[in-house]
Formats: sequence, C-alpha cells, structure tokens
Amino acid sequence: MRFSLSRPLLGTTALLAVLTLPVSGASAAPAASTAPAASAAAATRLHKLADAFYQARAHFDPLLITANGDSRYNSELGMSISPKSRARQFALYRRLQTQLKAIPRARLSEADQLNDDLLAFELDSGLSLEKFPEHLLPLNHFDNVPGTLANYASGTGSQPLNTVAQYQDYLSRLNQLPAWIDQAIANMREGVKRGIVQPKAITVAMLPQFQQLRSATPEANIFYTPIKNLPAAFSQADKDRLSAAYRKTVATGLSPALERLALYLEKEYLPASRASDGWSALPNGAAWYQAQIKDRTTVSMNPEQIHQLGLKEVARIEQQWALLGPKLGYSGAPAGLPQWVEAQDKFKSFKTEAEVLDAYRQIDSKIKTKLPALFSLLPKAPLQLQLEPELTRATASDHYTPAAADGSHPGVFWAVVNDPKDYSRTGMVTLYLHEGQPGHHFHAGLLKELDVPDFRKFNTENPNIGAFTEGWALYAETLGHEFGLYDDPEAYFGHLNDELLRAVRLVVDTGMHAKGWTREQAIAYASKTLGYSEARAKNQIERYMVWPAQALSYKIGALKILELRERARTAMGDKFSLPKFHEVVIGDGTLPLPLLEARVDRWIASAK
Repeated sequence: MRFSLSRPLLGTTALLAVLTLPVSGASAAPAASTAPAASAAAATRLHKLADAFYQARAHFDPLLITANGDSRYNSELGMSISPKSRARQFALYRRLQTQLKAIPRARLSEADQLNDDLLAFELDSGLSLEKFPEHLLPLNHFDNVPGTLANYASGTGSQPLNTVAQYQDYLSRLNQLPAWIDQAIANMREGVKRGIVQPKAITVAMLPQFQQLRSATPEANIFYTPIKNLPAAFSQADKDRLSAAYRKTVATGLSPALERLALYLEKEYLPASRASDGWSALPNGAAWYQAQIKDRTTVSMNPEQIHQLGLKEVARIEQQWALLGPKLGYSGAPAGLPQWVEAQDKFKSFKTEAEVLDAYRQIDSKIKTKLPALFSLLPKAPLQLQLEPELTRATASDHYTPAAADGSHPGVFWAVVNDPKDYSRTGMVTLYLHEGQPGHHFHAGLLKELDVPDFRKFNTENPNIGAFTEGWALYAETLGHEFGLYDDPEAYFGHLNDELLRAVRLVVDTGMHAKGWTREQAIAYASKTLGYSEARAKNQIERYMVWPAQALSYKIGALKILELRERARTAMGDKFSLPKFHEVVIGDGTLPLPLLEARVDRWIASAK
C-alpha cells in the first residue's frame, strides 16, 4: 500500500485509533476462560502501537526507510529537520510510550514480549535525544539529503528507477527538496545565533559538494540524470511527459534552491563556522555526546572508559605486528609495519576499476563454498558489487545498502575506488566479510525474511542499533580465520589493520568529543598508528567529527559478541555449535546489546 503525500504525518486512521485506546493499568490475573481473549487483546494493542510507530517514523524520515529497503514511502522526502515536525514526532512518541506501558506484559507471548521490549527501546532511544537540537546541524559533508538524492539519480542505489511509478516517486522527492533546503538554511541561521554550527573544516569540505550540484542548464544537472537513462520500454508519451516534468522541476525549483544553498554556505555559514572541532565545545555538548554514546552503543559507558578501552585494544593489536612483519618481508620496528605496508607498491597490483571488482568477486566465490559449514541461516536476497558514484567517491567510505523487501533491488556492496593503481589488496578480504557476506548482507537479508513488525524488519540503517549492526559486521571479519582466508599474511594484515582502525576510533572519537583533542591531533594519531596518508586519515577523522559516537559502535558491539561466543563455548563444551551460535545472534534480527546478551544466556541455559 502506498501512502499519499497529502496524508498528514499524525493523521492516519490507524494512528488515531491507537492514540484513543483506553489506558489501563495491570489488573489481576484473568479467569482461565478469559485468559486467551485477554492475551489476544494485549497482542492486538501491541501490534497496533508497533504499526503506528513505524508509520509515524516512515513519514517523519522516509529516506531512512528507503535506505532500510522499504520502498513504500519512496515518494516522500519528509521534514524531520522542521522544529514543528520534531515537536509533533516527540509528542507522539510520548503518547505511544504511555500506551505501551499500559499493555500487560505477562499476557503477551514470548515473541511479542520481545516486540514489546524493542518498541520500548526505540521510543526511549528517540526521546533520549529530544532536548538536543540536532536539527540545527542539518548538513555535513558525509551525510546530507541533497547528496543522498543526487546519488539516487543513477537508479542503482536504494531507490531504483526502472518503472514509470518509480520515476514519479523520485520526481516527487525532487519537488519537495527546495522546501527542505530552505528549512535547512533557516535552521543553520538559528544555529549560528545559538553557537550550534559545524567546524570550519567541515564547512570547507561541504562547499565543493553543493557547488557541484549546480549546473548551467537543467539538462546538465545531476538530478536530470534519470531522463538520460529512460528505459526503452517506456511509451513515448511517458518519456515526453517525464522529460518535461523533470526539466521544469530542475529549472524552476531545484536550481534556484541549490544556488541559494551554495551561496549561503559560502557567504554566511563559512565565516560563522566554529574554530573548535569536538562536540563538547557546543552548548551542553558534553551531555549531548554522552547521550549519543548511549544511543549508538546501547550500553552505559562514559567517554573515559571507552578511551581507555581503545588504547588497550590498540596495544593488543600492535603486539601482532612483530609476528606478522617478517611474513610480509618487513624487518623494521613492529610499530612501523602499517606505514611500511602502505608504502609498498607490491600490494597494489590493480590497473583498472574492473580488476578491483573482479578481485572482490573471487573473494566472494571462496566465501560461498564455506558458508554452509558456519551458518545454518543464509539469506535469500542476492548481493551485488558496485563502485561508489563519482559525486561522493572522494569523501565516502566503503559501505553496504540493504536489499529491498519487495525484491526491486538487491543488497549492494559499494567499493570506493578513487585510483585503482593505489588500491591495496591487503584490506579487501576483511572489508568484504564486513560489508558483504556474512556481515551486513546476512544481517540485513535475514531480517527481511522474519515475520516481525515493520519497525523491526526495516531496521538496519538506524544509528541507535549500530552496536549490533556494526558489531556483527566487525565480528564477521574475525571469521576469516574459520574461512581459511587469513592463512594469507596479506589478508591477515588487512584484518588486523582494520581491527586497529576500529580501536583507533575509540581513542580519537572520545579524544575529540570529550577530551579536547583538535582535528589535527586526531589526524596525526590516526596517521601514525594506522600508517595512513594524511589525506586518508583526514577523511576518517572528519567523518567522526560530524557523526559523533557512531564509530564507537563497531568495536563495542564486536567485543560483546566475541565475549558471548566464548561464554557459550566455555559453558556448553561439546554441545557448543558455531552455526547455532550465529543463528542465536542474528536469528531474531537487530537487538540492543543487553537484549542480545539475555538471548544468548537463555540459549546456554536451555542447553544445560
């Protein structure tokens, strides 16, 4: 079912029905004859609340829903940065929270108790950030709405362009973008007044992106790209109609709005951007960062604990360099191994982008042969490999986009190849295990196959579950041992170096946002520790600057999964099964780490 843009955010019949349900407290245990009916009523109320929550979130932030593989809202852009929309959304969450607490948990089945737990988590998580004005920072170089829509223009991303209806959906979003841009400018002006602005280095990184979105003619604009790729199967009438509509939208709406945005950033926002780099420099920034840590990791750790954990992990991983260096032909000081590998041309054998993609396909073939020995659950959705679009290639990191639940597009691993001749082989295996299979693709693919409410099924890209999503993907990298892929010293170095990156993230993220580190300090630490060029380290550090605490989720989540695997192996002895452990971890979809731990503990107890 497709929802019309004219449908109000909070005005669906189902939503109003939910919000007028009577609120009743827990009552005495029902008589045996009424117990089944009471249980059914409790389940019905829960499912209505879950549907209402998902519909509200989908209308509020439909781009997130598209990224999660649900195409039903692809005609909507949403206005999550609007203060009025935010106020309505948080008010709704509080009403849903009250309704949820009134449902008698004891009357729910075990499966619905998990739904209850996860819906409560989502509502609590959303409300925990209510007092922090993230809408006043609507743009950054790493993640922004105009850039996301520009990437969708190719039709190869999360929003496919294969049918007339899909072309109309995308055009609808383009028609809403000028209003979004004007709201973003208004928000940034308010942010300037309140001292809530991006660091100057981030604004400098943003400027070229938004300048690139401008064009001399509508036909030269990136948002006109779909018309250049019109499917031959479209009728001539549809081709003519869509071409005229896209040209008008770009010429009369988008181009002026993009011009306003680029000029505002250059003339007003850049001079007002701050000299500081970390989140703690913002008003109430320390509390804001702590709230983001809890939201991104789902655990209660403070910045200093995380910083020390990062230093400990860096030291542990660096101890491996002494053993691995000679196998790669290195005889220098162990700490210098990453820098040495980075400088060696012998690890960079590619001449074309096609050769890079072919190498990834060979890795995929090796992995597929051994998957059945390690996994009892395999996703049905296919996985494709594609190159990152040119618009964002200079600032992007390799990533994965989930398959659509309706099968309209597969899961995609996006490889960022700026210069194939400078592309190192060493990190390819561990990267593919993380972004492809059995990492993100297994989690996201299996999630689409579960019979669970939509708020759980389409929940792979939300930052508040990153500790599971990214933790699982980083854990998947460690399975290179079981796949036999790390017998190759090059591949094992790549794994350790990527693991070192995640440990460094704990150090630099907390360093910048809680301990007063400058951007330059963080770049120097990352460059020295990881052997990265200054440009590559800068790319990483500037990502953490605009996405605080997200980078913490990888290592914290992976360490928890490894801890739970060892706990189960020790407790279960001969009864331990690695495929069954993997089924327990990802078989129920995305879970906050405390709920994942409880699930594994129940499995251990049942085996005893």
